[in-house]
Order: sequence, then C-alpha cells, then structure tokens
Amino acid sequence: MADGGEQEELLSPSPVSPAKRLCSWPSPQAHHPRGSPGAAGGGAGGVGSSCLVLGARPHLQPESLLDCAAKTVAEKWAYERVEERFERIPEPVQRRIVYWSFPRNEREICMYSSFQYRGGPGASAAGGAAGASPAEEGPPPPPGAAAPAGSAPGGVAAGASPGLGAGAGAAGCGGEGLPFRRGIRLLDSGSVENVLQVGFHLSGTVTELATASEPAVTYKVAISFDRCKITSVTCGCGNKDIFYCAHVVALSLYRIRKPDQVKLRLPISETLFQMNRDQLQKFIQYLITAHHTEVLPTAQKLADEILSSNSEINQVNGAPDPTAGASIDDENCWHLDEEQVKEQVKLFLSQGGYCGSGKQLSSMFAKVREMLRMRDSNGARMLTLITEQFMADPRLTLWRQQGTNMTDKCRQLWDELGALWVCIILNPHCKLEEKSCWLQQLQKWSDLDVCPLEDGNYGHELPNITNALPQNAIHSPDSLSRPRRTVFTRAIEGRELHWQDSHLQRIISSDVYTAPACQRESERLLFNSQGQPLWLEHVPTACARVDALRSHGYPKEALRLTVAIINTLRLQQQRQLEIYKHQKKELLQRGTTTITNLEGWVGHPLDPIGCLFLTLTEACRLNDDGYLEMSDMNESRPPVYQHVPVAAGSPNSSESYLSLALEVALMGLGQQRVMPEGLYAQDKVCRNEEQLLSQLQELQLDDELVQTLQKQCILLLEGDTLRLRTILEAIQKHIHSSSLIFKLAQDAFKIATPTDSSTDSTLLNVALELGLQVMRMTLSTLNWRRREMVRWLVTCATEVGVRALVSILQSWYTLFTPTEATSIVAATAVSHTTILRLSLDYPQREELASCARTLALQCAMKDPQSCALSALTLCEKDHIAFEAAYQIAIDAAAGGMTHSQLFTIARYMELRGYPLRAFKLASLAMSHLNLAYNQDTHPAINDVLWACALSHSLGKNELAALIPLVVKSVHCATVLSDILRRCTVTAPGLAGIPGRRSSGKLMSTDKAPLRQLLDATINAYINTTHSRLTHISPRHYGEFIEFLSKARETFLLPQDGHLQFAQFIDNLKQIYKGKKKLMLLVRERFG
Repeated sequence: MADGGEQEELLSPSPVSPAKRLCSWPSPQAHHPRGSPGAAGGGAGGVGSSCLVLGARPHLQPESLLDCAAKTVAEKWAYERVEERFERIPEPVQRRIVYWSFPRNEREICMYSSFQYRGGPGASAAGGAAGASPAEEGPPPPPGAAAPAGSAPGGVAAGASPGLGAGAGAAGCGGEGLPFRRGIRLLDSGSVENVLQVGFHLSGTVTELATASEPAVTYKVAISFDRCKITSVTCGCGNKDIFYCAHVVALSLYRIRKPDQVKLRLPISETLFQMNRDQLQKFIQYLITAHHTEVLPTAQKLADEILSSNSEINQVNGAPDPTAGASIDDENCWHLDEEQVKEQVKLFLSQGGYCGSGKQLSSMFAKVREMLRMRDSNGARMLTLITEQFMADPRLTLWRQQGTNMTDKCRQLWDELGALWVCIILNPHCKLEEKSCWLQQLQKWSDLDVCPLEDGNYGHELPNITNALPQNAIHSPDSLSRPRRTVFTRAIEGRELHWQDSHLQRIISSDVYTAPACQRESERLLFNSQGQPLWLEHVPTACARVDALRSHGYPKEALRLTVAIINTLRLQQQRQLEIYKHQKKELLQRGTTTITNLEGWVGHPLDPIGCLFLTLTEACRLNDDGYLEMSDMNESRPPVYQHVPVAAGSPNSSESYLSLALEVALMGLGQQRVMPEGLYAQDKVCRNEEQLLSQLQELQLDDELVQTLQKQCILLLEGDTLRLRTILEAIQKHIHSSSLIFKLAQDAFKIATPTDSSTDSTLLNVALELGLQVMRMTLSTLNWRRREMVRWLVTCATEVGVRALVSILQSWYTLFTPTEATSIVAATAVSHTTILRLSLDYPQREELASCARTLALQCAMKDPQSCALSALTLCEKDHIAFEAAYQIAIDAAAGGMTHSQLFTIARYMELRGYPLRAFKLASLAMSHLNLAYNQDTHPAINDVLWACALSHSLGKNELAALIPLVVKSVHCATVLSDILRRCTVTAPGLAGIPGRRSSGKLMSTDKAPLRQLLDATINAYINTTHSRLTHISPRHYGEFIEFLSKARETFLLPQDGHLQFAQFIDNLKQIYKGKKKLMLLVRERFG
C-alpha cells in the first residue's frame, strides 16, 4: 500500500561490536578524567575488598532503586557514556553497573553454542497471542532476564527457571555432544574454578575430567562483555567453530547462576589509579616476574617507547584497558567469529549437494532466523557472511559457462537465502542507514553475472513485490515484461515498502480495531461488511510483511495482520465466485476455465500461504518454552495443537487460529492459477503442495476443523460445471514436467479406483491419457522412474479395459522402447493375471495375443539383440509367428548379437524342445567367442560346456562340427581339458532325436573328432605353462606344480603321452634352469 517514506521504528534497534578503549587519567586535555579522586567513591581499600556478597533478602522484597537503575544503564549505555555524563561515580554504583552488565539470559548463551535452539521472544507465537505486544509494551523480557535483585544472586539465574540447562535448555539443544549440554555437565560436575570478574572481563579455569583414554585437562577461559552481550571469548582449547565451546558455556552459566560466588573487581584502570608510584612499580615488577618469559619483551618495548618523548604512545592521552568495556562509538553486539562462519559455509558449499552439507546450511539459515527473532544484530551480519560465500561459489561460474542448471538442493538454498533477505529489508525496527547499506550490497550482488535468476514466470512475467495485479488483468507482454530478475530482486524491491500507513499501524497495534461508526468514502474499502479491517495489498507482499514481523519477534502483530489478510482473501474468493456464476454458461460453451490469477500463491518465491499457515499454527502449538523438543532418537516430536480463539473483535467467537490455518491452506491449494514455466518452478509448486498437505495431516480434525473443511469444499466445488476434458487439455498444454504430470496421473488413478466403491471411468480415462503423455514425453529422454511409469501405465490401461490394452499394443512405437514393449507391456497384457482380472472371453484373449505377437515381431526386427528372446516367448503358441521370430534371431546372429545373447536364445530353444535349432544358435555363438589362456573364470565357460554337452548328446557329427569352433575360440587349457574329459565319459547321441540311434560306444581320443581337441588341449597347456613361467613369483610355485599335475593327466591320454610329458618337463628344466628352486620342486614331483 505504501510507496516509500521514512521507515517507522516499532522497536528501537539494538546497538551493534565493542572494542577495547582508552582509559584516561587527569590531564589538561581530559575534561572528565576517568580516575579522578571521586570516581572510585572510596579509598584504596575499597578496590581490594573481597568478593561481592549481597545480603539475603526476603523473596518478596522490592528491588532497590540502585539495582533498577543499574540494570537499565548496564543494558542500554556504554560505560564511557556514564563516565562522561557524571563527574563523580560512587564505587557502589560502579559495582552494580559492572555486575548487571553480564548477560542474564541462558537462552542467548544456548543460541550461540548450538544449532538446535528454537527459543526467544517471538519464537512461539502462542505467547504473543496471549501476552503483550512488543510494539505496545517494549520487548518482552526473555526467560532468564533480570529478576528482583534479592532473588538474582541465588542458584537460579537472574530470573531464569531453575534447571533451565538441565531441563528445557537441554531439550532445546538436543544431543549430548552439543557445546551447551557439555557446558552444563562441566558446570554441574564442579569443573569451573578460579572465577574472577574484573570490570567487564570474566576469567576462570574449566577442567575436562579424566577419562579412560584421556587425562584431565584444564583450560583458561576469558570472556569480555558489554551491555549484556558477550563481545569476545578466548579459550585454551583452541576451539575452531562458529559457536562457543563448552568451556565458555560453562563459565558463562557459572556467572549467571552463581553470581554470589564470583569475585568482582572494578576495571583495572580504577585500581591502578589509586596506587602511588612505589605501589605501581612493585605491581609492574611482580607482574613481569610472574610472567617474564611471556611479557618481558613486550614490557621492555613499551618501556622504551614511553621513555622516548617523540614516540607515538606518548602522543595519545590515556592508555587502553581491556576490562573497561566498550567506548560510545564501538558497535555493541554478541561475539561472532566471522572467519569461522566463512570457512564453515565455504566447506559446506565445497561438498556439493550432499545431504549432510545441505542440512548444515539449512541449520545456519535457521540460526539466522533465530537471531532475528531475538532481535540480535548478528542475524543480518551472519546472513551477509553466508551470502558472500554463496556468491563466491565457483560452481556458479561453471554452471553459467556450461549452460547447465544448478541442482535442486542448491536452488532451494538460494530460495531460502532470498527469502531471508526480504525479511531483513522489511525489518520493522531497522535504521534507514542500515537498510540503505543492505540494499547497496544486495544491488551489488544482483548485478553480478553469476547471480542466480528467479526461475520460471516468477522471473520475468510477474509484477514486482510492491504492486498488486488487478484480478481482471490482461496478460499483455508489454505491460508485464520485466528486466532481469535475480534471487535478490524481491528484497531490493522492498526498499519501497514501509510501515507508516495509518491503517496498517492500527491493524497491527490493536485487537479491537474495527470500522468507525461513520465511515468516510475512502474508508469503505478498508473494512468488510462485519467491520473487520482488510489489508488490500499484493497478497505475497502482505504475507512477506507477516513473515518479517514473525521473524523479528513480533508474533502478536503478525497474527493481527494475518487475520486481516485472511479476511481480504475471503472477500476476494466470494467476488471471484460471483463473477464465475455470471460467466458460467459462456465459459462452458467456450470450454475454458476462469483462471484469474497470473501467479500462484503455492510455490511462490515468498511462500505466502506457508507463511500464514506457520504463523497461525505457531499460535496454537503446545511447546515447552518454545524449545525444540528432542527425543532419545534425536527426532523432533510431532507437533501438538490446541484451539486458541481469535482475539477480541472477531464477530465469529467460535473461530480459532487453528481453523484459520486450515482455511488459508485450503484457499491456497484450491486457487486457480497459471502453472509457472520451467521445470524447477513447477517442481517447487508440487513440493510446496506436498509440504502443505503433510502439514495438514498433522492436524487432528475435530468438529470445528471439519466445519471449516466443509465450508471451503463447498466454495471450491461450487457449481461443479467445468468439464474434466477442459482441465485435461489445459494440463497437457501448459505443464511441461513429466514428473508433475505423472504425479497428477497417479492421483487421478487413485481417486478413480477407490477400494470401497465403484470405479469412476471418466477420471480413469483422464489418468490414462495423462500417463500416455508422460510416456511420449520421456520416450527419448533419460528418466530414472521410466520403468515405474511403464508398469503403472499398463496397470492403468488394464483397469480401463481390453480396448485400452489393445490400443497401447498397437501404438507401442510412440510410447515405449522395443525392450519395454516386449518385456513389460506385451508380457503383462497376455499374462494369466490380466486375463482373470478382465474376465476375457476367447475372442478377446486371441485379439490381445495377436496384437502382442505382432508387437513382438516388430520389436525383434527393430532391436533383435534385446527383443529376440522376448519375441520367441510371446510367439511360441503360434507356429508361423514363432518361425518368423526364430528366423529374425538367426539373421541377426551374424550382425551385432553377442555370444551371451545367442547362448541365452539357444538354451531357450533347447528348453522348448528344439535341440537342433539350439545347436545351430550355439554354433553361431561359439564363432563370436574368444576365451584367452588365463580366463579360467570367464562367465561364458558354462555356456561353452553346455554347447559341447548339447552337441555330444546330438551325435558324433554335431560334435565333430562343434570341436573346430571350440578349438578356434577357446585357448584356456583347463576348460579344454574339462570338455575333453566330458566327451570321453559317455557315448555320443543320447538326445533321443527321432530317426537317430546312438552307437553306444565311447569315443577315443586318438581318433577324430577328439584327436583335434586333445592336440589343442596339450598345446594350450604348453603355451600356458610358458606364459606363467615368464612372470612367476615364489609364492605361486605350489600353484604352478598343481597346474603341471593337471597337464600330465591330459598328456597321458594318448598312448605315447608319457614320452611327450617327459620331453616337456626336460625342456622346462633346460629353458628355466635359472629358477633353481622351482625346478627342484619340478624334479621332486615329476622326476
């Protein structure tokens, strides 16, 4: 609604990182000297007093005025501002300011020490629904914030619930290995010692207890803080991570839970100021003596500079004090290790789209949102660091150069990045200079060539974030064309949005804002007929406001704006229904739908429906203090919701935020919209729909929700006049993703074939047509779900009936590959299960079988290598078709068929009772085979043995025909000897071929055809022996002797075999006499 102007601050922003500042002493240049005599408020003895002990006071005693003032000053003012404002600060006042300057909220410590935290102001909108608005009463005190001074110094953390770490905090952080949980265990085990607070600096030691494998180790920990924020941490463990280590956590929780046990001193500069010259010299010399190996070079260097009148150190008034807190000009924010953030993001991105890295990056985005909810300035700072690493990802350049799309997982991460920047820009309490700085950086990133673009129609043909599209807008290329849009464009467009609109301010600031009794003409559009306020803004933009409010810790304001948006959507829904009723007859005659929304809410980059649904359900969610409950299996428990009535002012008192959540989800899912262009955009719509449906399944339907469901169903199904055929044509024309169409087809099939009622034939045919389109779309492209799609289509066609099966069999070449057509489609169509399912009579079975045989022969001709066997199987009941399929296989054998394919068909022919045909195919297969001397484990060996057994069983002539092929193709001695042995065991000709008789005599190896095989076997043994001896090693000597033993068995088959073997051994001894150990073994075995 608003176009520009000054950003209104709903809440004054937190300042943003302290640095060590100079502390001055009295000098002509110092107007307010830091160490003036009255500044300490006491003598030297006051500084050296023992630890701070507050007197035990009754629990109900009011907090002292000093503590009230000190707490506020400690949180809001830099200590330097206090020193400048007041010339003399009494020591008790200084002590209370220093005391209250340490963080008081354990949840903030948890947030900076784990990924799992889900807490903070606004994290659960349920509290916002019932409590006070931050806009009205200021930021609500977070759990663990300051309690009355009398209750703070006990074992309970300044107002935090007892056992926050062990109970709710533990649940919030989940996982025993997280730093926060480990820190709690260290604290509870008494591992924190020597805790000392000097000004704004806390130090101590934390001891890791000894384990079975590791000794006890003590680490020194130092923490600097300012205005209730930890500004720097140092730990001897050398932790390299984004978040604080367990030792820092343990020391911080010790200070929060046991402040009375912490020795407290004023800043060290105050102590030094109260020392005379002798005391200062003694102090310095003792300090150097205690740490001379560490500080002596530095001390001497500083002494030299101080003694030099022209040194730089003498040109500056005062000296730095690391315990004095930050100066006025220093930024004030929590310590965040920027280098570690960069390194972690860079590491996760370098791991590609792997599941683990994607989850880690999503967790970092969740951490940014958590910081925003806590109104922590590090949220935007961390997001900036993440974005810089994303923009530096080398894959962006690679994808751009290769013209390829980024992976879906990367695309989702970029979408989340863009949405977070929209939240940052719409921050209702950011300063104008901050917003300007962010916008400049976003524009810089957006102008880079590698910056990812918004996908589909959202990138080029939709209005920008600040302009709503009229409901009757004409899709004109001129009026809707937009320049290049990147993932940051919507955030950049947010510069035009502000929060100053008076109507918007009244909506988000009050639950009882209704239409005035006397409305001006300009106000009538701002309220519905019940007087409830409306917010007439581009819906995704309005929802982006809701997301910004919710994300920045304004849950109640987000709920109020959500209710106004839903009232607006209801009014739009009613008007669209009225328009449809008037145009109903004309639309039916034209066969068109009434799509009036050129952009969809579901799958939109700003996710408007998801945002509203989440805002409403958070208000109804039963959670313990907003923490993410974690089970022993480290899985989140399913959410539990309760009905929370809509705040006062709603005319329908029975309405709850939960029923509104269901209603808005159904509105989004039922919206008529144009499908976006681009596969990713369409997949995103589908994914968001599935996400919404899964969230709806988490709702337990009671009477109130059922009524809401019925009301929306009546509105969405009003008239039921649009023909299904028109919708089908629209799907086929506008949806270009095969996976989305397949999902639609599956859903239509599931609805059309309920288990408890009759089949909807119209919807079933729609499912079949969608399935046929999927087949055509994926026929020439790779799709890992292709086989599943083919099987589903055959199932769907079977449900439709025999005519559908005949149709897909006859037009198979436009739908399937030859392999799919024969092995899946035709085989399923003629199966016994299909015949029983359709109760086919004989003519119908014959028609299906005839179509299947025709398909099989066509496929075998097109792809004989893959389909010949399937064709023979499908044609085996028809002699003519079977002969044709067999001839196709024979003709293809001389071409590209492999020996394994031919052997498979040959075995099938033998199984069907055609041994001669099997022999012919086996002979062709042998001619394609080449078995080397060392391939004694080749998978074709079984086929060779089977072929020889087949030829042996057919008779001597077939064996004589096959042996030359075996000798030519097989050079492995052990295989040849195995064939030779099998041929000599039984007589040939035992297959029982009609017209043939077996001689019953065993075959001799001295005569043909086995003589040729014997000679080939002996030669193979000789060649193999020489080949093995060329590179033999001692560890293979035993194996080689066994090989010679097998060779001897073959050599001894002919009558003069022993002479041949003896000559063979003598030759080996002469040729390989250098292998003395091996030849010794040969002599021992063979003489």
